Amino acid sequence: MKRPLAPVDSATQNLQRYVIPNLRNACEILKLLGTNTDGFKAADIARLLKIPVTTTLRIMATLQLEGFVRKMDGRFELGPVLIPLGNASLAGTEIREAAIPILQELTANTVETSHLAIPCDERALIVAVQDSPHPLRAASRPGYLAELHCSSTGKLFLAFLYASRTAELMEKNKPIRRTAHTLTTMAEIKREVELTRKRRFSLDNEEYHVGVRCLAAPVFGSDGTVVAAIGITAATVRFPKERIPEFADVVTAAADKLSRSLGYTG
Repeated sequence: MKRPLAPVDSATQNLQRYVIPNLRNACEILKLLGTNTDGFKAADIARLLKIPVTTTLRIMATLQLEGFVRKMDGRFELGPVLIPLGNASLAGTEIREAAIPILQELTANTVETSHLAIPCDERALIVAVQDSPHPLRAASRPGYLAELHCSSTGKLFLAFLYASRTAELMEKNKPIRRTAHTLTTMAEIKREVELTRKRRFSLDNEEYHVGVRCLAAPVFGSDGTVVAAIGITAATVRFPKERIPEFADVVTAAADKLSRSLGYTG
């Protein structure tokens, strides 16, 4: 059941030089499991993909240990770890398309870099960035996973999605002190969570990078759950504390606009 090889361009040929065979086999196994909700026995996987049985068993043990597959009645099927990953991928695609024009408008209004993030793997995944015309930019690029305790979008998810798990998450992922301003104690982080929920926007006050301030507001889905965050990033010389109310209003308005486009009516 190995897929026929399609013609490849030079870029793909270059990438193939770095392929790890058994990692590729693991990917093929996951794709195969996705074709049948009843799952497959290890021997069937080995036969269909033409992978040695011993290799297949090793790969399945690793995937099972990491939660990518589970074994039910002697058959392997896709595991629970893939559910949030799939949801993040789907949400990121749909929300990103709706957010692009809103980010463009936000950057035009503030003349600062704006970005969209979604929750992923208990962090904030940047999925879209609209750059400021300023030559000095400090925003993370799409694909970057930001920590919850010191990024503006991460703080939003901590406040609106993970508030009841704050202590658990901070114990699991010890807060790193990135700058002298980074909040690292549980007391500080809990106060920040409460403040963020109360004012409905979050701040990164030079906590991730010195000389950079970020502000973000929550995006709600049709069921009232926070599904994303819209934020802006600017140098503190252009974003002093005195401008926080101004930027909070415009960023919150942009986030509300995206929420309405996603069916939120609250």
